[in-house]
Amino acid sequence: MAKFRYLQKPFTLKGLTLKNRIVMPPMCQYQATDGLPNDWHFVHYTARAIGGVGLVIVEMTNVAPNGRISPNCLGLWNDNQRDEFAKIVASVHKYDAKIAIQIAHAGRKAQDCDDVVAPSAIHYGDLDFVGQNLKTPRALSINEIDEIIDGFVAASKRAIDAGFDAIELHGAHGYLVHQFASPKSNQRDDEYGQDRFLFGEKIIKAVKAIMPKDMPLIMRLSAQEYGKDGYDSDYGVQMAKRYVSAGVDMLHISGGGDGVLVAGNYPPIGAGYQVGLARKIREATGVPVIAVGMLDNPHLADSVLTRDADLVAVGRGLLRDPHWWLNAQYNQVGVDSEPMQNVPESYGRGYA
Repeated sequence: MAKFRYLQKPFTLKGLTLKNRIVMPPMCQYQATDGLPNDWHFVHYTARAIGGVGLVIVEMTNVAPNGRISPNCLGLWNDNQRDEFAKIVASVHKYDAKIAIQIAHAGRKAQDCDDVVAPSAIHYGDLDFVGQNLKTPRALSINEIDEIIDGFVAASKRAIDAGFDAIELHGAHGYLVHQFASPKSNQRDDEYGQDRFLFGEKIIKAVKAIMPKDMPLIMRLSAQEYGKDGYDSDYGVQMAKRYVSAGVDMLHISGGGDGVLVAGNYPPIGAGYQVGLARKIREATGVPVIAVGMLDNPHLADSVLTRDADLVAVGRGLLRDPHWWLNAQYNQVGVDSEPMQNVPESYGRGYA
């Protein structure tokens, strides 16, 4: 079996250096109370650091109580939350991994919430994989939009104080930044409707202004919508270029988030199905990208790094197996095999 050519190679962006090209993407755990991280999150993220992941990205963490997908989602709107995150950061660093956090607001996808907000008062519609308990949102006022932007800044400051190595803004999957960018969900007649990328741009510039100069700002985008009348990848390129111009250093490329999938609007779902979007955005913007989309097979993930992306996000594989990278190396047998990377001394006999 051919050896891995790229997965094990270091990667550097500004002041961030990763020991390999493997990213654990944000995946909601629905285990928090009052937005606070707890033992579940501590063990969950530390285990993936022990397993050799280069960059761990903490799940969607919200700037306000009504910005959570569910009441059991994480938040970063107070200092108690910051202090609990700091413990997780220190633990992940102990095992030679780097850690980022995804800052977000759910907008109209907030479930079980009494104050659901969005760019426009348009219900999300039918959902294809979560509960049907969403409400029609109310449209945000200009003052409220300013307050949410301030919330992104305040959460980012707390993330920096907690010791995170990078910040990711969530502009994908139908959450608030995506809602402003999408013609389907943003039908305002003010400046935020006339320029649908303005909200995301303002958040980027405001957060960038308080970040250390050597800390990368990542942004997750839905480069294409997969529902009825969703925007195409050319629109996604326009969005990506605008956000890069505003200060984004790296893009985390996904798709969808605008409702039930409609045949013909999305690629056949299978291994690597969203990689083409990452390649298109990378070529258009010239900034590094993280590719996603069922990249659980390590040899497929390795091949994506040849020309499509700079980093690969392994989601489901790391949910099933915290030691995905260790086991990928162990199972790579043959004359071309290389010495294993990142095996903890305590587990050495298991990989001998």
